[in-house]
Amino acid sequence: MTAEMVAPAWMHTQISAEQYDSWSEEQCAGIEIVDGMVVVSPSASKRHNRLARLLANALDAAAGPDWNADTDFDVRLQDVPLTNRRPDVTVYRAETIDLTPTRPEHVLLVVEVVSPGSETTDRVVKVDQYAKAGIPFYWRVEQAATGVPIVYTYVLDPATKAYRDGEMFTGTMKATAPFSITVDLGDMRGPEKSPLSTSGR
Repeated sequence: MTAEMVAPAWMHTQISAEQYDSWSEEQCAGIEIVDGMVVVSPSASKRHNRLARLLANALDAAAGPDWNADTDFDVRLQDVPLTNRRPDVTVYRAETIDLTPTRPEHVLLVVEVVSPGSETTDRVVKVDQYAKAGIPFYWRVEQAATGVPIVYTYVLDPATKAYRDGEMFTGTMKATAPFSITVDLGDMRGPEKSPLSTSGR
């Protein structure tokens, strides 16, 4: 059975922002839109989801009252042609929690956890898209063979609309930007659940 036989027709035609905004939450779940075309995201592993959740929790605690950190919702990078990405973790202005869609000017940091099949998208394509959209910080989490994740951080150069390399962390992450946060990445490997440590900005 071919994909064309089971996929709905709207997955094969370019769609507008107005069309997308009329869709139900069920239609929008598990997809991204790139240049108006639907891109289906594969189901994430439990390890992937745990990494995203633990980082979101730590970032939310460190961010203070002005920023929220949440997982798995659309960020509207552009309206024409429509491009929506759904980062694994997004840090955004708390005052915009009820605004839809979330736009780059609302966002401080996006995090992508690399999974099999998303390597080129997370390492190359999204880096360029998030930078051109003006999102100040990008973190990429690689799931290393050792079981301890590696976090690569990037900081936007506003003049060139490109990211420059920031710090790289493995083991314990002690980032100072966009705010001070300490996370023991070793806690993400297995069932033992130690408290995450955060410090003020």
